Amino acid sequence: MGTVSQVKSGQRTGHVIHDWRPEDERFWQETGKRVATRNLWISIPALLLAFAVWMVWSAVTVRLNSIGFNFSTDQLFWLTALPALTGATMRIFYSFMVPVFGGRRWTAISTASLLFPAIAMGYAVQDPATPYSTFVIIALLCGFGGGNFSSSMSNISFFFPKKLQGTALGLNAGLGNLGVSTMQFLVPVVISAGVFGALGGEAQQLGNGQRLWLQNAGFIWVPLIVMATLAAWFGMNDLASAKASFREQAVIFRRKHTGLMSWLYLGTFGSFIGYSAGFPLLIKSQFPGVDPLQFAFLGPLVGALIRPVGGWLSDKVGGAAVTFWNFIIMIAAVFGVLYFMPVNGQGGNFFGFFAMFMVLFVTTGVGNGSTFRMIPVIFRSLHDRLAAHHGHEATAIAIRHANKESAAVLGFSSAVAAYGGFFIPKSFGTSVAMTGGPEAALYGFIGFYVTCLVVTWWWYSRKGAETPC
Repeated sequence: MGTVSQVKSGQRTGHVIHDWRPEDERFWQETGKRVATRNLWISIPALLLAFAVWMVWSAVTVRLNSIGFNFSTDQLFWLTALPALTGATMRIFYSFMVPVFGGRRWTAISTASLLFPAIAMGYAVQDPATPYSTFVIIALLCGFGGGNFSSSMSNISFFFPKKLQGTALGLNAGLGNLGVSTMQFLVPVVISAGVFGALGGEAQQLGNGQRLWLQNAGFIWVPLIVMATLAAWFGMNDLASAKASFREQAVIFRRKHTGLMSWLYLGTFGSFIGYSAGFPLLIKSQFPGVDPLQFAFLGPLVGALIRPVGGWLSDKVGGAAVTFWNFIIMIAAVFGVLYFMPVNGQGGNFFGFFAMFMVLFVTTGVGNGSTFRMIPVIFRSLHDRLAAHHGHEATAIAIRHANKESAAVLGFSSAVAAYGGFFIPKSFGTSVAMTGGPEAALYGFIGFYVTCLVVTWWWYSRKGAETPC
């Protein structure tokens, strides 16, 4: 990878850049754009792999019982939900790591951490005597992949000017989110063949004579993780201007918009990751005659691909307006899912059900982009008001504080939102166990989306809103 040349007053030491002024148009065109783009295109595949490892249990659980395990539906939903629980918790800490350690160092370290759960899964599924508790531990460790998102988004936000942050964050998150659909598409392919030969272990025999190599669901990511780790270490940069202690960043907990935007992002990204985790098992439980792995990858695929569009559209017309109308469509789509679902195991229309879920995935993607575009605008506006009429120096300081706070909020809100990956599949499992179907969970989601709609309208999108964005 290339290195950053010294430009005008710019200074660099090794991979650390000491002079970074993305809002300066001349600096951006001469140096900044090239450096930021390189860091973005290394960040994206690293984040894609993190999502793949994080959500791999959504594809593995639908095959476990067929190779000799005997877990209940609720236990399987637990395995799909637990990585999100760990990932969400890790995101809280990862949110503050980039300003402490540097984006290059932390990207390399966090990417390398994915190796252990990927390898452990590969060995555990080969032995039908592996206890459920071992799978629980491995599922929790896969949550490290979920933690990477908050640090990745925080890091990329420092590299781009305000006018391009929506698009840049949308690309990083949207293409990174492709890790879910990539995994759900690739896993069924690699488990059907001994792609690693004798190194990959023996095949598992199914009752119909078919052979599976379920261990490949973990092993396939190992060489890719190694390559992404090396690319991050040797090709990315640390920004000296992004340095901040945890204490400096902790000011976000005194900002009410931190809580409000975390709530909205729980409604968008929390839905994306929760539906991604629970969709395959939900299909299997409601439409037993359908192979979920033939269809499940399409939802995360469209949700990830549309996310940059949400960021781009918000750059054009405003994040609050996009978010408001997006929640309205989400509510309508959940009602559509309920309409096409079987009742007491009877009736139902799979293709109508599937189409409504595709609408849901599209709206989660658009909403992911729009809410993340709102955060930098909100905090820039807040600090602009605080610095008003205090001179040029105060304005420059305000920009730096706004950038650091918005980066921390991007990470923290993504941590809160990741809990959706736990609550949605667990809600499906609990609803099925208690009522015989997932309807109660879906009605609960509708109620939550209504609260998101009200928050967006009152604080951000109505005429006279406190912080229009």
